[in-house]
Amino acid sequence: MPESSPTSEPFVRATDIGRWAYCRRAWWLAAQGHENRNRAELAAGTAAHERHGRRVAASLRLHRLAVTLFGLGLVLLLATLLIGRS
Repeated sequence: MPESSPTSEPFVRATDIGRWAYCRRAWWLAAQGHENRNRAELAAGTAAHERHGRRVAASLRLHRLAVTLFGLGLVLLLATLLIGRS
């Protein structure tokens, strides 16, 4: 029996609920001991999600850099305006 089968544990785990909510049939088949035959597709999907995750992380870093540079630009603009008044 797979580790997430309903009979291997006396309680329901959050992982089981998530798997069941996503696809009840796939959860039931896994609980019955059937293995997924789409290993290549699963691996490709995992790789695609990892690439997407890296792109999101890079996007967040670039956004932080942009905000920082914008703030620095405002400080320099204010400094220039204040120095010009003296």
